[in-house]
Amino acid sequence: MSKYQRINIGLGWFTFLIAALVYLSTLEPTVSFWDCGEFISSAFKLEIGHPPGAPFFLILARFFSLFATGSQKVALMVNGMSGLASAFTILFLFWTISHLAKKLIVKEEQISNTQIGTIMSAAFIGALAYAFSDTFWFSAVEGEVYATSSLFTAVVFWAILKWENEADQPYANRWIILIAYLMGLSIGVHLLNLLAIPAIVMVYYFRKYKVSRKGILKAIGLAILLLGGAIYLIIPGVVKLAFLFDLFFVNVIGLGFNSGVFIFILLLVVGLVWSIRYTIKHQKVLANTILTAFMVVLIGYSSYALIMIRSVANPALDQNNPEDVQSLLSYLNREQYGDTPLFYGPYFNAPYEKDKTQIKDKDVYIKKDGKYKVSYTKMKPNFQNAYKTVFPRMYTKGMSGNNPAEYAKWTGIRPDQKEKPGFVQNLKFFFSYQVNYMYFRYFLWNFVGRQSDRQSNGGVIEGNWISGISFIDHIHLGDQSLRTDAMKKNKGNNKYYFLPLLLGLAGLLYQYRKGLPGKKDFWVILLLFLFTGLAIVVYLNQSPLQPRERDYAYAGSFYAFAIWIGLGFLSILEISKKIIKREQIAVAITSALCLFAVPGVMAQQNWDDHDRSDRYVARDLAYDYLNSCAPNAILFTMGDNDTFPLWYLQEVEGVRTDVRVCNLSYLSTDWYIDQMKQKNYNSAPLPIKTKKEKYLMGKRDIIYLIDDPRLEAYVKKNGGLEVQEALGFVESDLKSTKTIYGYDERVDYFPSHQFRLKVDRKEVLQTNTVVVKDSAKIADQMEWKLDQNYVEKSGMILFDMLKNNHWKRPVYFSITVPPSGYYGLEDYFQLEGFAYRLIPIRKTKEDQQPGQVNTDRMYSNLMEKFKWGNMNASNVYLDETTSRIALSVRSNFLRLAESLLDEGKRVSAVKVLDKCLEIVPDDKIKLDYLGILMAQAYYRAAEDEKANRLMLVISKRLFQEVEYFHTLEAVSTSEFPQLQSRDLALFQEMYRITARYNQVEMNKQIELKFKALLKKYNKG
Repeated sequence: MSKYQRINIGLGWFTFLIAALVYLSTLEPTVSFWDCGEFISSAFKLEIGHPPGAPFFLILARFFSLFATGSQKVALMVNGMSGLASAFTILFLFWTISHLAKKLIVKEEQISNTQIGTIMSAAFIGALAYAFSDTFWFSAVEGEVYATSSLFTAVVFWAILKWENEADQPYANRWIILIAYLMGLSIGVHLLNLLAIPAIVMVYYFRKYKVSRKGILKAIGLAILLLGGAIYLIIPGVVKLAFLFDLFFVNVIGLGFNSGVFIFILLLVVGLVWSIRYTIKHQKVLANTILTAFMVVLIGYSSYALIMIRSVANPALDQNNPEDVQSLLSYLNREQYGDTPLFYGPYFNAPYEKDKTQIKDKDVYIKKDGKYKVSYTKMKPNFQNAYKTVFPRMYTKGMSGNNPAEYAKWTGIRPDQKEKPGFVQNLKFFFSYQVNYMYFRYFLWNFVGRQSDRQSNGGVIEGNWISGISFIDHIHLGDQSLRTDAMKKNKGNNKYYFLPLLLGLAGLLYQYRKGLPGKKDFWVILLLFLFTGLAIVVYLNQSPLQPRERDYAYAGSFYAFAIWIGLGFLSILEISKKIIKREQIAVAITSALCLFAVPGVMAQQNWDDHDRSDRYVARDLAYDYLNSCAPNAILFTMGDNDTFPLWYLQEVEGVRTDVRVCNLSYLSTDWYIDQMKQKNYNSAPLPIKTKKEKYLMGKRDIIYLIDDPRLEAYVKKNGGLEVQEALGFVESDLKSTKTIYGYDERVDYFPSHQFRLKVDRKEVLQTNTVVVKDSAKIADQMEWKLDQNYVEKSGMILFDMLKNNHWKRPVYFSITVPPSGYYGLEDYFQLEGFAYRLIPIRKTKEDQQPGQVNTDRMYSNLMEKFKWGNMNASNVYLDETTSRIALSVRSNFLRLAESLLDEGKRVSAVKVLDKCLEIVPDDKIKLDYLGILMAQAYYRAAEDEKANRLMLVISKRLFQEVEYFHTLEAVSTSEFPQLQSRDLALFQEMYRITARYNQVEMNKQIELKFKALLKKYNKG
């Protein structure tokens, strides 16, 4: 081993050690929000997560979980796996940069010490720049698939460079086979790794063939075909062929289920083995390499067998129930999420064809009487061809137009536009939103700077890129010096002063200008950069108002740019050598400067908003949700963040397994309803009596609400349609129950918007749903109205549960379920913590809040039982998601305090308000409108001094905000008046409240600030 190799290996591992120590010291010690709870739960017991699954990731994570010293450490181990995978990514990035740098500066066989130092410095700077980059660091400290996926990308790209070194040696193609195997395995983690294929193909082409323009185009074409073949043929195609074989051998030949699958696998294995032996025998090297590569891809891809094997066992988490090849195919194709058009499709305002609004998509089969029989024919919308276009970017999903007002914001079209948008407007949306806002904004976050960690949907006050250079930032964001103290203190406010970007651009140009070898490698890196960046933009075809920032999808693109950052050092060194004559000194000084200016600045700026150590918020809030519920409860949730952390607590830590978490979004699917009808740990089956044939996919997916005039008098007299009657009507298959009065079209519908449920007082008291002292308040029947045009299948199943429950199991709705998920029942809610309990007592207070408050239970929960995950600790970072959820904590405390004041319990109310400010202080989550209401509650409790302190803090911030918002007039004419008007309205509300509670001095201060703002900006 040469000196260069020893240093290259040693310094690479030293870089790995730095990255590993950084990531392991900033790990989140438990579950995080979003998909992490689901992945950790699925890995711990090898269960089935959301489509398209990540079986190999689950196997790896399960292995790491075995080293946990207790159930509470499982999440830490899985998060640690991400940290180590990320550190290994940095290791392979170091070796990739050193390989490419060596090709550029070493011309002789002998390599000098100065050249070694130069190469190592380039690799060290580039690798650490990526290690400390915003997006990559975020994924490195949580139990998600993206860190492991990045590792696969790094390894396969490094492996093709190893092949490049040995391409003329015997057995060099072993690296190609390794790459193919890793590609197959990576399918079981995430498809992002496949996007390295074009760059890998180009390395092969440049090494094996004489370069020509025609040859380059052919190689790129082949690369795209290989990529498309992997995504659209191999992944779904193998499973689809297996299903078609099974369909034939079961329905035509008469064999048992899965016989065709085994025959297909046997034929595939025999065919591959025979073909490979044939190529060996006849010395067909290229054919042998291709066939062997295909075989090992399939071996890697076979990790998906885990999905079917575990699904057959019916684990607690079994999304889509993919226990046979048909359901696995649907699972792989992510059919539950609908289709996103890529090459041809409708615009957002495309009308349906008048004579045929739907057309056939495919037949869906069920197993019945030893055969596959068509359960239903899946249909898809049939839009008018005149409103379709190639490369659709502003498209329609499902039944209704998707975000027309947002499309208008990005393109200038009218929100109510009926005519077909122009293709120029289509491209404008593509470039302004999808390319610029949803890719280049993220790119600049990582290499220029980030304005804040708050999500933005196009505004200028949050979520943009920022440089730290005042005159540049002023142009597109307004005067940043006028931002409020809270905005300036946001830990996500990171400034790199363009330094990483400039160094990367210098590396890009340097590589391109270094002769033919440099140009070849430039095109390779460029392809990796484009296919892991802009190609994903095209493929995802994202619509506006995404639920979260999506920068994690483009980490591979930022990886490629980090290579250029490393090579950029070589460019700066060339300049330094002209100034500093001694080469060794030039290398040392330039290395130190670049190391400090790029990875050093990035580490310093990013540390505070990437350090998740000691943060237990997701885990503890999940604990609070579950412990808001009485024993044996049913808890309805709807989103990721009120479901996945709860799954984690139950599946991994075994907390409150008597509570059945039921996600209303999933409750519209037949497989999930089946699971809810099964016992799960300490939770009995849910009281669902509807027969399966009534809720099979394709049946009663949408149930309309249409008032039948023939029932009007009956409904009015009885206070609604009895739930049992309504269910009997909608579950009936009689033609009379499917035909709307006065129309011929047959649909599933409820013949009324109003419903009722008879209440057995004895059952209510026996089950302690209502305590005896409140028995007089129990309603004889619950009556409610659904103010919407239709409900999904989940509404029918929910009504079925209410009918059959007889109050035996407490029913709760998470406070984060949107009003559409209440199904009109909110007047019968009772808030007891982080969940509303359904009780047969109608609220009496006329306000906009759902239900009423059980102050005794809620006080006990919030003040004594609940955990807060170190939310208020000064060293604990609260990101955008955590902060948003923390606002619901503040809202809960406020509502309890107001209810206590209504009951005359002033002392308790003050304790609650004080506790709220202790748990969610202003320096962690700024006081806004909820803060004003808290001040009002303090006034009600005769705590004027505390109230005035809040008013002072809020008024100061609002004054700063209005001054800053006024500077936005030049850069955001639509956002400026809206934000300014909001804050001025808050000033008016503060003025009203202080006047009402006779706070003369505070009222005068607010009035003076308000008038000063009006005077100043009415003039300007």
